[in-house]
Amino acid sequence: MKIIVLGSAAGGGFPQWNCNCRNCKGVRDGSVNARSRTQSSIAVSSNGTDWLLVNASPDILTQIKSTPALQPARAARDSGIAAVMLMDAQIDHVTGLLMLREGKPIPLYCTAAVWDDLTTGLPLVHVLSHFCGVKWNMLASHHPAAPIEIPGIDNLSFTTLTLTSKAPPYSPHREMQQDGDNLGLLIEDKITKKKVLYAPGLGEIEPQVLEAMLEADCILVDGTFWTNDEMVQHGFSKKLATDIGHLPQSGENGMISVLDSFSDTRKILIHINNTNPILDEDSAERATLTQHGIEVAFDGMEINL
Repeated sequence: MKIIVLGSAAGGGFPQWNCNCRNCKGVRDGSVNARSRTQSSIAVSSNGTDWLLVNASPDILTQIKSTPALQPARAARDSGIAAVMLMDAQIDHVTGLLMLREGKPIPLYCTAAVWDDLTTGLPLVHVLSHFCGVKWNMLASHHPAAPIEIPGIDNLSFTTLTLTSKAPPYSPHREMQQDGDNLGLLIEDKITKKKVLYAPGLGEIEPQVLEAMLEADCILVDGTFWTNDEMVQHGFSKKLATDIGHLPQSGENGMISVLDSFSDTRKILIHINNTNPILDEDSAERATLTQHGIEVAFDGMEINL
């Protein structure tokens, strides 16, 4: 199994275009030891040529340009992207679909709840119908879900997990969560039997999440905020991390304490907000992660299992 982290930042990327927090200002002027990041997405393959795109970031064109494996050039017009799977309907995970409009109909895998958002609150499906079009494949929104296979992505199986988080602000069910609004994904290589858990948006460690973590050889999980009140402290929001569906890293029952239970598992944080101090590679918070054996994803990071 081959995984490429195409983008590792939360919505807005890093630095965010209009933000002058310490991190964003510092990465621009060189006073903070950090690297720029695009909005979160991964690509998964077994052969290195045909890829499943998991979430379609608004930065997808930049990500493709930076990732030669996604352009195998087998024909006059070609792509290594065989299909797209969505974990939710958040803007930073779906609007990249519009950038793929010049190609063939997009094989799209998502739940009924996400499909509903993409045909109502944010009607990308209607827009794309005037270009390449979309072929919808419905993902299960219940637990336990049966593993599925995706044509063109050989020797890998995909099992979805329902997660407690939030539907997008434009969703008709923003304040009334439905099963399938947010997913995690357990990916298994059927030859090596290795497994990766991918969950870029995660607000609560529920039994099915813990079960998947126990199975996984690598956990690639929500790293949005360091503290629950991070956005409040910066004056950017009145909402806590948990209010918008993200489990912070620090604090009692935070992501660090959860991941400490998995000493023999590779642990990587992804979907990192521009305000998170872990982006500064010289910060005390980054050192804390290192002490706990937790990595921070970066654009171009490769995971081979």
